[in-house]
Amino acid sequence: MAIFQKLYRIETEQFIPISIDEAWDFFSSPENLKEITPAKMGFNITSKSSDKMYPGMLITYVVTPLLGIGMRWCTEITHVKDKSYFIDQQRFGPYNMWHHQHHFEEVDGGVMMRDIVNYGVPLGILGQIANTIMVKSQLKEIFDYRILAVEKLWPTKEGSAAPKINFF
Repeated sequence: MAIFQKLYRIETEQFIPISIDEAWDFFSSPENLKEITPAKMGFNITSKSSDKMYPGMLITYVVTPLLGIGMRWCTEITHVKDKSYFIDQQRFGPYNMWHHQHHFEEVDGGVMMRDIVNYGVPLGILGQIANTIMVKSQLKEIFDYRILAVEKLWPTKEGSAAPKINFF
């Protein structure tokens, strides 16, 4: 009997009134991730970082998403197209699967940043229940925080398109 692994998807979109160079420099640097992650996540990079992101780069973290219990997480940068997109995939960590695409498109007046995350949770049906009860809402909170942190760093003028978060 095969066990069915359910995948979930998050898509976000946010306009940022900065140049593509500035957006790429900020978001492609792992060191800046802590700045746009809620402090309560206890996010700390444990690997030495490189100034330039490259395919094959491994980034290790410790996060404390639940009850202050530290969890180790390792992601690999699998694809990089300069000033266009990069993809990170979990090698080990809290998910059965984590595939995160970061896209940047130069648009009139700035950059449209889009994220697509596909993830799976462990423990079969128990994981699906945990996703419904806790994981999905925690991820929404993290991406909501990120949108607000980015808006605080680079405020948009009134009338700009509102950021979007969709879960599937």
